[in-house]
Amino acid sequence: MLDFLRFRLVDPGWKDFLEIALVGFVLYRVLLLLHGTRAVQMLVGIVVLVFTYALAYALKLTMITYLLDKVFTYGVFALLIIFQPELRAALAHIGQARGVGRFFRRMEVSEVAEEIVDAVERLSRSGIGAIIAIERETNLGDLLQSGSEMQARVSADLLATIFTPYSPLHDGAVIVRGDAIIGAGCILPLSQAPFEDRSLGTRHRAALGLSEETDALVIVVSEETATISIASHGRLTRNLTAPQLRDLLAGQAERTAESPILELHT
Repeated sequence: MLDFLRFRLVDPGWKDFLEIALVGFVLYRVLLLLHGTRAVQMLVGIVVLVFTYALAYALKLTMITYLLDKVFTYGVFALLIIFQPELRAALAHIGQARGVGRFFRRMEVSEVAEEIVDAVERLSRSGIGAIIAIERETNLGDLLQSGSEMQARVSADLLATIFTPYSPLHDGAVIVRGDAIIGAGCILPLSQAPFEDRSLGTRHRAALGLSEETDALVIVVSEETATISIASHGRLTRNLTAPQLRDLLAGQAERTAESPILELHT
């Protein structure tokens, strides 16, 4: 009877639901950050230790509980060292969140956009084909296995060098994350949509394929026609000029009015 009355006295309010939602969201984001890293294995080990401690406490195994008490007391400092890369990545992720550091991110995006546009303009004038995938929310790390991993700041000179004919990495795609080139010579998934325009080659099909599966922006310079195109969400915007591309990359225009849009359906 007392348990029933105690249960009835529990009257959750909107603050309780808000707290539960916030804690759940934070845990979800933490798990996303840990996914695919070595920290997952360490986290499993910690869960095993906690379970062992609870079992030892329930069975009154004093020596085991004493030893685990010491482990947990000093283990916090060890965890700070062990999880240093993940903590650093988490803080960086918070800094990239919407509304945080927006002014500095706008400056960074503008600088990266200028470098990419400069490189694309040079490649287009020279009639050199290129494909550049810009990572957004969807992680493109899986694509690095098909090419060569890099860690270099985005620059027009480096991009132009990578796509120089007969260079080892000129055939694949460059992957850009933030202000860094993280991969080159990467193979992208090809779109299975039918092409009516025969001037569209493998690079355009690869750009559309990636944009259909992820939210990446994929820039293509045609080797045959030297035209500049950009693929996003399964759509290919063609015949872009350098200023139009700059606006699209900087987020100042969602769509170029004068450029024909080829909308493909799989």
